[in-house]
Amino acid sequence: MSKYNLANDNGCGWLQQLPKRINIKTLNKDLISDYLIIGAGYTGLSTARKLSEIDNSKKIIIIDAQLAGEGGSSRNSGYLVDTTLNDGFTSNKDLKNYKKKVKIYDLGIEAVRKYVKEYQVDCDWNDSGKYFASSKIEDENSAKLFSNLLTNLNFKNQILFKEELKKRLGTSFYNVGVYTNGGILLNPAKLVRSMIDTLPENVDLYENSQLLKWKQVNNRIECQFSENKIITNNIIFCTNGFFRSLNIKKNYNFPITLTASMTRPLSDKEFQSIGSPLEWGVLPIRPMGATIRLTKDRRILIRNTAEIRNPNLMNENDLSKRVKLHNLGIKKRFPNLPDNLIEDSWSGIVCRSGNSSQIFEKIDKNIYVAGCYNGSGIGVGTLFGEQIAIMASNQQSGEISIIDERKKPNWLPPQPFLNVGIYTRLAYERFKARSET
Repeated sequence: MSKYNLANDNGCGWLQQLPKRINIKTLNKDLISDYLIIGAGYTGLSTARKLSEIDNSKKIIIIDAQLAGEGGSSRNSGYLVDTTLNDGFTSNKDLKNYKKKVKIYDLGIEAVRKYVKEYQVDCDWNDSGKYFASSKIEDENSAKLFSNLLTNLNFKNQILFKEELKKRLGTSFYNVGVYTNGGILLNPAKLVRSMIDTLPENVDLYENSQLLKWKQVNNRIECQFSENKIITNNIIFCTNGFFRSLNIKKNYNFPITLTASMTRPLSDKEFQSIGSPLEWGVLPIRPMGATIRLTKDRRILIRNTAEIRNPNLMNENDLSKRVKLHNLGIKKRFPNLPDNLIEDSWSGIVCRSGNSSQIFEKIDKNIYVAGCYNGSGIGVGTLFGEQIAIMASNQQSGEISIIDERKKPNWLPPQPFLNVGIYTRLAYERFKARSET
């Protein structure tokens, strides 16, 4: 099992808005546990919380190679989605699978909503809906097809054109879009930070402690770290984009590296110049187009790159090249705003499968895995964490039955064929979406 040399990175704009955490523990002794959870993002933290709720006498350990919650859970664009367009499930022949997928999204939204309400979490929750938009009027047909699909599934939506989009978004860049009423915008770092702060007393969290190898020994699992080991009765892998690095379901998932930037808050004058719009979020109609948000505090967030890389943080030189693309993307949409508005930039990892389905299963005796969210990790990650805890406790739920009905991830070819295929597909989609970045 390879060591992937992760480093904590303080470039994420969401994280910069939070106070620094203290009392961070790293693994410095051998331990024994009932449950060991690998990965302290939405899934791992939700798993621990649910396991404790089921039986608070159990010894539960969460361990992460980086700081808890500072991977993909804080580095995404903050969309809690109810519907998706570019996920491979929107054709008529896959309508049945799309229905199953949006049911999982709905359960994910409700899982997060319940958590936020129970713990009174301030995560800038906004039931604002979202937009799927394009600058190309020829994408009107795609918009209509998607709108019809949503209408048939009883999702409220409307098709919008240039003038109405300009009123709502403050930019004349987009020519056609679909507004969907469902879905929530939030601050992802605030949400995951609250999950860390509310961990139960019988849960121990260890950070900056990388799992190097693990093996089954009789009825237990022995996990080796740099200088210490943990022996556990059950292990639950919640590492999402790092599954392949740990040889977990490696023929069914792959990591993609995304980069994003966030501007400083717009001044009153700058904000008024774009029409003082309400907070909004735009997803691209064309795959590989830019994801854009105007946040509650008037910042513009842009994510318009996706590529194959080793699942580690991007170096400063490579990141600066991507930031140039972010600046260009902002300038396309808001040509009258000043140059060099960007304040923070960062990279992050998402986990994808070949058919955009998730991983959720018991893979061996006392070994469980949940992840591969294909860009929908806030809601689905929280839901899957809670439900994998129920499964690992040898219990059943209605949610597990619904999750098990989903289309399973398809088998992927070995390297180097996999990377060639991914690279070719990304290059093709990037070329088609070149006007939308």
